[in-house]
Amino acid sequence: MAQDDDFLEVIAAEVEQDPQNLTLREDFITLLLRHDPDRAGQEISVFEASGGDAGRARLLRARLMATRLRSGSAEVGDQAAGDAVEQEVRQPGLWDAERPAVTLADVAGLAEVKQHIDSTFLAPLRNPELAAAFGQTPGGSLLMYGPPGCGKTFIARAIAGDLGASFIHVTLADLLSKWIGDSEKAVQSVFRDARAAAPCVIFFDEFDALGGRRTSGGGGSQSMRMIVTQLLEELDGVTSENDGVYFLAASNRPWDIDPALRRPGRIDKTVLVLPPDAMARAAILQGALEGKPVDDVDIPSIAAATEGFSGADIAQVAKIALQQSLQASMSAGSIVPVTTKSLLEAAAGITPSTTTWFDQVAPVIEYGVDDGTFEQLRAYRVKHGMR
Repeated sequence: MAQDDDFLEVIAAEVEQDPQNLTLREDFITLLLRHDPDRAGQEISVFEASGGDAGRARLLRARLMATRLRSGSAEVGDQAAGDAVEQEVRQPGLWDAERPAVTLADVAGLAEVKQHIDSTFLAPLRNPELAAAFGQTPGGSLLMYGPPGCGKTFIARAIAGDLGASFIHVTLADLLSKWIGDSEKAVQSVFRDARAAAPCVIFFDEFDALGGRRTSGGGGSQSMRMIVTQLLEELDGVTSENDGVYFLAASNRPWDIDPALRRPGRIDKTVLVLPPDAMARAAILQGALEGKPVDDVDIPSIAAATEGFSGADIAQVAKIALQQSLQASMSAGSIVPVTTKSLLEAAAGITPSTTTWFDQVAPVIEYGVDDGTFEQLRAYRVKHGMR
């Protein structure tokens, strides 16, 4: 426990030294959710006040509520905590099913990820006649896992685009409610609306927070157990007709997902979504700078200097360089463009947010029980000389 406290204080000092590094602050909040929920609540407020994305702030608050529910430190009817989450809960029957225009062809780089998704998930779905000959029905499930900020949500939309399917995006904030039974009804409504809109992809974000292990505990833990139980019923219950419904989930912590959800026939396919490769990093940077005042920026050089950065980290590099150029422009009274040098300096000042994730996953790989989920990750770590 003392070591955990020391580690948290080290990260806290880094956050204090770089208060505008919102990616680092969000990673710090994620750590606090496990070790100090009360402090996490305070940091979420600071994150939002510092310009953090409002949607991310809502999701972090929902995860905080889930943490308190699991630990029994919040009553189901707790007015203050419940109201904050209840504002984000959708009413049954109001799920928006969009039609994504992107496909996997629009995902720059990540050739290995796309090839794995295509061979293990999409190819059988593109050949329904062959699948039917082998007794397979239209539908399927896939868990994407990896460091935060590496494009899992974009890939999920691209998969829906490849399938020509509707897309329903579900977060923890959409489901949690202070009222007993409402969260289960919300899960039911997601699948009901998806069946009505089939072919349809349901995408559950931050799935480890929602589909966490059903442990014993107080009333809060009971609430989370009921959500997982409802998910199990919807995925394979005798009353569930899921033809044409594709279930995708994303998680930064797949080892925390209830094993019952990972059983064969449920969410039994996995793909590792790692930090973007050089081609993807260049595309992300190009997109972040498009239409902005730049001076012949050497994109490949910046991409090479950001090895191991998440997509969110790279966007932050561009944001810092743009902010610095804006300040310089205001002082000079004319436009001072972003340069290769300013981008490289911004990149040098950022510690990749993926580092924390790889540190967290190391003991899981070394000491945990592996059902094959981490095969790709093991190969990646060997390739990159990680311990």
